[in-house]
Amino acid sequence: MTAITLLTQADCALCEHAKRVLARVGQDHPLEVTEIDLASREGQSLADRAGVRFAPGVLVDGRLFGYGRLSERRLRRALGRLAPEPHRTGG
Repeated sequence: MTAITLLTQADCALCEHAKRVLARVGQDHPLEVTEIDLASREGQSLADRAGVRFAPGVLVDGRLFGYGRLSERRLRRALGRLAPEPHRTGG
């Protein structure tokens, strides 16, 4: 399962877009999405450490993936690279 942290703020159209993208991608990849308000102390601290300049901020397994408009294609590619390799047996 991949941990996604979504840093959002009120009245943010790009945040709503990111939520829709994550819902679609979550149908194909096991995601655990945690939404944190950028206005909160936790959100501000996390944004400062990760380098999020504005909402929405997206962290994948604790690492900055990006901020602003979330690209579904880019996220799917990144998650595909994180997927474990299939176990192969010698033969």
